[in-house]
Amino acid sequence: MQIQFNTDESVDGREALGRHAEEVVQRVLGRFSEDVTRVEIHLSDVNGQKAGENDKRCLMEARVAGRQPIAVTEQANSLHQAIDGAAQKLKRSLDSTLSKMGDHKRSSPMPDSPDEPQNEQA
Repeated sequence: MQIQFNTDESVDGREALGRHAEEVVQRVLGRFSEDVTRVEIHLSDVNGQKAGENDKRCLMEARVAGRQPIAVTEQANSLHQAIDGAAQKLKRSLDSTLSKMGDHKRSSPMPDSPDEPQNEQA
């Protein structure tokens, strides 16, 4: 799973935030690494240099092989909180999406699968 990290010009501490974001993504989303090809993280300060509550924004987008991207956003008082919140939202979304894909695969059995009765000749 590739992790791509982006910030706008109003975000300070890009390197430290990048390390934190990568650690969070690996910890929270690591179990999806076979299905997710890339996670893009976009950090921004909604108000720019002005102070404000919940003005730090994290957009996370997961690219799932063979599917449309899944994107979530989280706004919080700090960029660390926004990253953590977005990762949790993305985890829930991936859980839901991938479990539906698994249910779809199970609903149409493969030929010659053990669940399907075999034709026996006497």
